[in-house]
Amino acid sequence: MMFESWTDLVRILSVGATSYLALVALLRISGKRTLTKLNAFDLVVTVALGSTLATVLLNKSVTLSEGVLAMALLISLQFVITWLSVRSENLQRLVKAEPTLIIRDGSLLDDALRRERVTREEVLAALRAHGVTDVSSVAAAVLETDGSISVLSEGNAGKMGNNTLQGAAIHH
Repeated sequence: MMFESWTDLVRILSVGATSYLALVALLRISGKRTLTKLNAFDLVVTVALGSTLATVLLNKSVTLSEGVLAMALLISLQFVITWLSVRSENLQRLVKAEPTLIIRDGSLLDDALRRERVTREEVLAALRAHGVTDVSSVAAAVLETDGSISVLSEGNAGKMGNNTLQGAAIHH
């Protein structure tokens, strides 16, 4: 079926615009943390928000107020969990992954790569993205909690201080 009624299209336009504005307002109220690079926890909330928005737009049985309440609930739960995880190391370990050292002193750490399911080619691509052409010039590379790879070259490693790799060094 190509077209059912103008009423349905007008509903989608009005509910879509209103729920979109409500979502943007909720995200602004909840703070920058909601919009950061995604870890697994943030990804679940983001996907759930998208699914909720789509449901409000396309499912006539879900009212705009129910959809906005559902989005507010998801954002509030994320806020509470992240607020608590900042204050509790146990909850933080449950919610967030730990960074993992994947290169030390110019050598790829194959066990860490296998454990994290990262290929050598992916690491080499990340090094190139950081302007590094030779693995041996890398003091350390860390697979961060959001899936990105941070690279410290030999020249920069000394400037970073003793605590730079503290969290990642535990999981090498």
